[in-house]
This record gives sequence, C-alpha cells and structure tokens, in this order.
Amino acid sequence: MTDPIVRFALHGGAGVLDPNSFPEARRIEVVRTLRAIATRACDALRAGTGAIAVVGQAVAELEDAEFFNAGYGAVLNADGEAELDAAIMDGRDRSAGAACAVRAVRNPVRLADAIRRDGRHVLLAAAGAERFARTHGVATCAPEDLVLPIRRAQLAAAQRENRISLDHDERYDLVERKSGTVGAVARDRDGHLAAATSTGGMTNKLPGRVGDAPLIGGGTFADDSTCAVSATGHGEMFIRAVLAHDLHARIAYRGDALPVAADAALAAVAALGGEGGLIAIDRHGDTVLPFNSPGMYRAWLDGDRIRVGIYRDIEAD
Repeated sequence: MTDPIVRFALHGGAGVLDPNSFPEARRIEVVRTLRAIATRACDALRAGTGAIAVVGQAVAELEDAEFFNAGYGAVLNADGEAELDAAIMDGRDRSAGAACAVRAVRNPVRLADAIRRDGRHVLLAAAGAERFARTHGVATCAPEDLVLPIRRAQLAAAQRENRISLDHDERYDLVERKSGTVGAVARDRDGHLAAATSTGGMTNKLPGRVGDAPLIGGGTFADDSTCAVSATGHGEMFIRAVLAHDLHARIAYRGDALPVAADAALAAVAALGGEGGLIAIDRHGDTVLPFNSPGMYRAWLDGDRIRVGIYRDIEAD
C-alpha cells in the first residue's frame, strides 16, 4: 500500500570551524546550495520518483558543487591526486554498488549506481572501476579536471607538517572553507529507503587509502525493514565501529527506536576516538542527524519545510 509520507536528508560533511571565522559569503552560498538540492530531491519524491534515484541525483549534485570534498574539488592524496570513493544502496532488496580509489570519474556515485545495477559485483576499485565506467556509459574525465588550487595549498600545508588531515581540520583549513564528505538518505512515497555517500577522503592520505563511505555497513547502508544511513567523519573509526550496520542492527535485533540506535552507534565511534556524524531515516519516516563534532552541514525535510543547519542547535538562513 502506498504511504504518501516522504522524507529526505543530506549532509555535506562534519567537523566545521568557529562560526565567527566562517566567511559570510561562503556560508550563504553553501546554505543556498544545500537547500536547493534538498528542495529538488523532495519535489522529486513527492512526484513519485523512487528513493534510490533521488539519493543518487542529490549526491551527484553535491559532487558537482566545488566546495564539498567529493567529486570536483575533493581533497588530494600524498601524490597530489583526487582519489574518490562512493557507494549507494537500495533498501528494497539491499542491492548495492560502490567504487573506491578512482581518479578519472567526475561523479563516482554514478559509477557506484552503475555497478549496483549491473549486479555482478558490489565494490570495484581504482583502474578496474574506471574501466567499468568507460564501458558502461559513466562519464569520465582527466584526473586533473577534479583538482582545485585551494586543495593543492591544503596538501602543501599538510605535507609541511607531515600529517594526514580530515577536511575540516582547523590546522590547515583555508579562507574559502571547503566542506566535507557528502551523502543523502530518502524514504519515497512507497515506503522504500535508500542511501548514498561520496568522498575524497583525507588530505595527504596514502594513495590507495579507502575510507568508510564506499563500504556497505561502514558509512552507507539501507534496508526497508529498518533504516537508511549515510555517515561522515574519521573513516577509520567508522569502519572499525561498522557504524551504518550497527545502527541497522540495533533496530533490527534490539528493537531500538531510531534516535536511540543512532546515538549509540555514534557513541561507539566516539569511544574509538572518532569524530563525525550521520544522517538516517527509518521505515516509519523518522529522521535523525546526530554528530559529535562542532557542526555538520545538513539539510532535511521537517514536515513540509526544508531546514538547513551547520552548527549545533543553530538553523542556517
């Protein structure tokens, strides 16, 4: 039976610096972008578009926005390359696709979805994933087409200090305030759930490093019987906590309500020393967006209203 309740949420990364040091023009640009993408997604859901298509489109739009750490404008690895990860999962049948360590794909979430639809594999990496993109109609690009000058400056700063940094690390964040990992979750009017996540990872990471975003059950998960989840933060800790599946399991096996399950799953990440956040929607349409960092770029449907937030308990205008 069709349920007219639709829900949507997206994130643009967790971390965020002192609001007093966030340039106002950039803050307005980010907020407008988040609101516009969320509005288009909700309009599509209300028109009957399925959750899986909506999260894929929303994340592709976030990848195209240069101030997020995904697709165009992603952070650079130690070799000065944008090396991208993405995943997408359909809650109807747990079909999933993921790509990691790709350097020549503008929208890795499109590649992840092509892998999901092909159905032979779930996760493809590096050159093999790029070859799959070329043979399955997924747009490719020259690796340098993904790189912005500010990312080269961030890499140089990190390498001078011999460190690997999250995108929101205050020690290297520059004036333009580039944002983080992106993701989206949705519930369509048929009650189906879906999730997608995309990231460039960490500045100065070792080439070939893979985070939680493309790992099903790590940073991305969806099952119609429980919830859809997309995470952002320190990937190594999210992998070790198996955050997205842990949240699902707390609902499926313990019967926890979504807010309880989400807080407990994120607490398990924090216990390992991890910082970040998540967005999740359950089968009833309840939505949560918890984070243990100073802030998380996020937009979500609250009733009939699109809300946007950056810092804790502060709604962005």
